[in-house]
Amino acid sequence: MDIYRSLLRPVLFSTGAETAHRFAIATAELASSSPWLCSQIERSRAVRAPRLEIEIKGLRFRTPLGLAAGFDKSARAVPFLAALGFGHVEVGSISAEPSEGNPKPRLFRIPQDRGIVVNYGLPNDGAIRVAERLASLRACAPLGINIVSTNRGPSGAAELDEAVIGDYLRSVRRLQPAADYLCLNLSCPNTREGRGFFHEPARLRQLLDGLDAVHLTKPLFLKVAPFATLLDLERFLGTVEPSPWVAGFSVNLPPGKPDGLVTPASMLATMPGAVSGPAASHAADRTIRELYRRMDRSRYRIIGSGGIFTAQDAYRKIRMGASLVQLMTALVYEGPGIVGAVTHGLDRLLEADGVARVEEAVGVDADL
Repeated sequence: MDIYRSLLRPVLFSTGAETAHRFAIATAELASSSPWLCSQIERSRAVRAPRLEIEIKGLRFRTPLGLAAGFDKSARAVPFLAALGFGHVEVGSISAEPSEGNPKPRLFRIPQDRGIVVNYGLPNDGAIRVAERLASLRACAPLGINIVSTNRGPSGAAELDEAVIGDYLRSVRRLQPAADYLCLNLSCPNTREGRGFFHEPARLRQLLDGLDAVHLTKPLFLKVAPFATLLDLERFLGTVEPSPWVAGFSVNLPPGKPDGLVTPASMLATMPGAVSGPAASHAADRTIRELYRRMDRSRYRIIGSGGIFTAQDAYRKIRMGASLVQLMTALVYEGPGIVGAVTHGLDRLLEADGVARVEEAVGVDADL
């Protein structure tokens, strides 16, 4: 991590945020083309700690720490990313049709807050191309595929409800064979349909009912933004409850800019989008806790993200109710060594608390 911070990060930060992201993915894709290299990296970085192992809906995770969707948008570099020591890798978001995303510039760094302002708008290669890419994939960690409706850009015509929902279902059919689990992104803050489309319960019911014809065989998570009120959260859970397909929930970024940012407001005004990094942690933690308190714990599990930079960050989310946790922005600021640092640190925290298995810590602070 010291080498990354002192040598590589200054070089990457000397160029635009999206340019650096494209370079990182291209490099990881090249490394992924060598099974030997990935196996060597995995052997040197994997953390083998029995207390970190967890099973969810029949899937075994060697650690609860995964890579969040948004980094590898079109599943170009899964073997290398998994080899870094992640317990799972989630790719996407992926839509039925290819999308260019939002107009540039659409990705910005805010170093004073160790954050990123994201307005990508879900650029990806589309479900057919991604399914082909993943058909023969072999990775050393479970693969999650994050699915969303196609973003046709700010000037695209508004689509009928049936078209948006059909977009999700086509992607589920095409991508399910390649996934260990699926995650439906119901709340992208950077597209027109993504911001509030599923706030209407009838639309969510229509989507969940549509899964009946898909013959779903993989665990399915729903990715949601922090709820405005507890009534909204309870209405959401009530809508989801009749569906037999939902395995749990994942927490997305809230739209807009949170309070308390150090970056000057005049600078933030030039950066459209949602903020990832430590500034997103408060809303994410609140959502994890509120979901855990109110959901049926015998049925559902939570994937927690938002501002994980340290083992303490990950452990806090687990103790609030998350069974799995994910990071992404920390890779930008700390480099790939952050994966091992958080994983080893989490193991030490569990040991210090006398916790034999990580699932024993899930939700212990939810009611505090």
